[in-house]
Formats: sequence, structure tokens, C-alpha cells
Amino acid sequence: MKINKNIIKELNDYLEEFNLTEIEYTEKDLKVKVSKSKYLKNIETPEPKNKISSITEDVKIDNSKKITSPIIGTAYLAPEPGGKKFIDINQKIKKGDTVMIVEAMKTMNHIPSPKDGVVVEVCVDDGQPVEFGQTIAILK
Repeated sequence: MKINKNIIKELNDYLEEFNLTEIEYTEKDLKVKVSKSKYLKNIETPEPKNKISSITEDVKIDNSKKITSPIIGTAYLAPEPGGKKFIDINQKIKKGDTVMIVEAMKTMNHIPSPKDGVVVEVCVDDGQPVEFGQTIAILK
């Protein structure tokens, strides 16, 4: 069986374009899976030490107040284009309130807040791809 290198190149381009770590393509008897380590990029381009230390000194984020994406997909901040956003900065939210929608495989998944709090930061833009475990909002 001869492998079409163009398919692999195209899948690799999609990894970069959509900031994915893995993509799979299936057609009849052919199944191609392309993946990369997102940590490898960080090793190749390390941040200067003095910059990292200044950031960690200025901002102390409580990890228990982070809301992370439970799935890979596309984040939507409102229920429809041009609609009112689910959350805004300085808005009080309660446990179970919808923070945003993450669309995966044509399914709209409402992401609930795991706790009560006030929104300090929304860490993603509308329509932005998100990874599993990526911080999507921070509460205080």
C-alpha cells in the first residue's frame, strides 16, 4: 500500500492551523493519525528566566479558582452569534451556571461553573479552539 504524503502534510497543516495535538483521518481501508507533543514546542523556545520570575511574582493565581475545558473543541462565549455572553468580567456566577459552550463534533456542550465566584478573566476568545484542561476562565 502506498501512502499519500499529501494527506499527511495536510493533516499536519491542520494541527498547526487549529492548534491541535492530534488529528485522525479515515477513508475506506486507509486510516491516518497525526499527532505532536505540545510540550516539545516549549522546549524549543524557552522563555527568559527573568521574564518568568517577574510574571510569577506579580500574579498569584489560585488554581482552585480556574475553570478548565473538559473537552477539546471550539469555545463560544454566547448561545448564538451576536447574542449576550454567558459571563463577563466582574460578574457574579453560581455553581452550575453556564460559563460558555464548547462545540465538539457538531455537539454544543454547555460548560458549567464548578463553584460560586466573581469572574476575573475570560481566557479564550469567541470561536477559539480549546484543548482538554485549558483554562477558559478564572474566578475570585
